[in-house]
Amino acid sequence: MSVCLQSSRNLLFHARFTLLFRPHQVPENRPFSKMPVLQSKDVPLFLRLVSATTQVASSAGSIARKVVKSGELDIVDKGGGNDPQTIADRAIQAYVVQMLRQSFPKLTVIGEEGESVSADNTLFEHLIPPSTSNSLLDKLIFPQILQLKIPDKLRGIKEEDVVIWLDPLDGTTEFTKGGLGHVTTLIGIAHGGVPVAGVIHEPFSYHSGDGRTIYGIPGVGYGGCQMVLPQTGKRIITTTQSHSNPRIEAAIGILKPYRVIRAGGAGHKALYLVEGVANAYVFASKGLKKWDTCAPEALLQAVGGKMTDLSGEAYSYNKDEEYGNDRGLLATAPGEDHEWYVKQFLGGAPLIL
Repeated sequence: MSVCLQSSRNLLFHARFTLLFRPHQVPENRPFSKMPVLQSKDVPLFLRLVSATTQVASSAGSIARKVVKSGELDIVDKGGGNDPQTIADRAIQAYVVQMLRQSFPKLTVIGEEGESVSADNTLFEHLIPPSTSNSLLDKLIFPQILQLKIPDKLRGIKEEDVVIWLDPLDGTTEFTKGGLGHVTTLIGIAHGGVPVAGVIHEPFSYHSGDGRTIYGIPGVGYGGCQMVLPQTGKRIITTTQSHSNPRIEAAIGILKPYRVIRAGGAGHKALYLVEGVANAYVFASKGLKKWDTCAPEALLQAVGGKMTDLSGEAYSYNKDEEYGNDRGLLATAPGEDHEWYVKQFLGGAPLIL
């Protein structure tokens, strides 16, 4: 979820409780036992991981829908007064981490809600779908993923070198206010500090009552959505709905947009760029984290877009990196001149950089 600029005290609180999920012993009951192809050594690890991630993300969407149906969000504030967490955040993270750990025990998973969330899944048993009865784990959503041709650098990836950046419920602020269309689950896959795949799931998509899952692999392909080029001549900018500040407004003003779309969730706004709704996504402030951007960046690259900080520099997604994207965010749609935006911001550096 996108978070506001926090005080140093709140950042310390967040850092203390946002921990790495370390590998541990594999349980005997693997979640994809009905899908032997996802465990087959004949399929590259990378493709099996991407395919499994789409399955898990899609299945996790049912948790968000159950929470909404129950009306019991169980909201707590993580600090700063504008950083809510719901039982859906906690349950989805516990479920995704559990499922990925069981099949890929050597992964490093960094999730927004902290290690303690995944320590006791019994707290969420009434929400988490049993793997033995979940149809989304019985049939591949994207069987074509396992047939993709990938470069040697992806084919040779080792499990222990992969970092997963997980935002279980991106757009939590909007979720608590009923803005369900802004909500996504984001699972970014990084290797060597670079996003190599991203999965975005919309649990409340108008495309389907069961939600919509989208994946992107830079340089290889994408699925679950249709890429649409944005209109030219009338620049449309999307930015935060809940966490704006004077610096963000100054950055938007520099671009002289025809229209500004204020929306929740980094994943949701990234999809605006993929599907031709907006030309660029601007967040000229601290607040976004690696779990907000890893999956969207991978998807944007896969369709021909780009995501960097405001000065055009890429963020690194190694497991030892600082979690915050403190240099702001600039994302542009396919066909847009990313460098043009960077030059505008560098010209207005005293205001926004």
